[in-house]
Amino acid sequence: MHEDQLQVTAGIVAELIAEQFPEWSRLPITRVQPEGTVNAIFRIGDHLAARLPLQPGDTGRARARLRTEAAAARRLADATSVPVPVPLAIGEPGGRYPMPWSVQTWLTGVTANVDDPGDSETFASELAGFILDVRAIDTEGRTFDGTNRGGDLRFDEGWMAYCFEQSHGLVDVPRLRRLWGRLRDLPRRAPDVMTHGDLIPGNVLVRHGRLAGILDVGGLAPADPALDLVAGWHLLEPGPRRRLRRELGCDDLEWERGKAWALQQAMGAAWYYRRSNPEMHTMGFRTLERILADES
Repeated sequence: MHEDQLQVTAGIVAELIAEQFPEWSRLPITRVQPEGTVNAIFRIGDHLAARLPLQPGDTGRARARLRTEAAAARRLADATSVPVPVPLAIGEPGGRYPMPWSVQTWLTGVTANVDDPGDSETFASELAGFILDVRAIDTEGRTFDGTNRGGDLRFDEGWMAYCFEQSHGLVDVPRLRRLWGRLRDLPRRAPDVMTHGDLIPGNVLVRHGRLAGILDVGGLAPADPALDLVAGWHLLEPGPRRRLRRELGCDDLEWERGKAWALQQAMGAAWYYRRSNPEMHTMGFRTLERILADES
């Protein structure tokens, strides 16, 4: 998926565990598919998961990021009844792998891109409950830190222009470009709240059609309240999407800004992962279809 992507195998993970966490060295190790876009995921036994960054970088910064993610996961676990991974350990570079890595608890369920809950109003209601739980976490005076999604939509104008250029022949670029031109200038009035920041199908676990857990919780941070509304477009069909909106109490402006964030994320996913990650490509393409259908 990435030009500088690290090659991580079950054998490498076994070496790291044997060296750093020998108490888990007898447990079987299985690579999790589909693979994430940031981390390679390996299941360790029945109850653990290892996450290893797929790209090289500064080890000190990476270690600090893992500690921040662990703190965010603990904070979120205390704030919601929806299961989230519990951080257990941070590993160090070693042997054939050059980056810090982490171990957390394994959650039962399958991702929403495997078991699609999009037609379920019950699932939509449970998803709204999770978003409300996250919003209720105290920001402690912090605001959006100015990186990634969640601040000023117009900041992403250059990225979106690049995405449109890469997407000719794949999606209806003229129509999507016009839509982005309208959505990017929507004003921002609501103050920052805590957000998950990446409620895509691969980060949402489903079991028997119900919300079973939320993954990749390290991005918990203050941002535009509309940011987590991307879930309505990534995960839900029209009826359940309306249920999500009602239970969150979104006005027109917040709802449209949520659509804008979903469009921004989906435009990148649809072309960037076209050959390297079919699940992400499909998510992006499907979200764009839902957004365009809503505009019809």
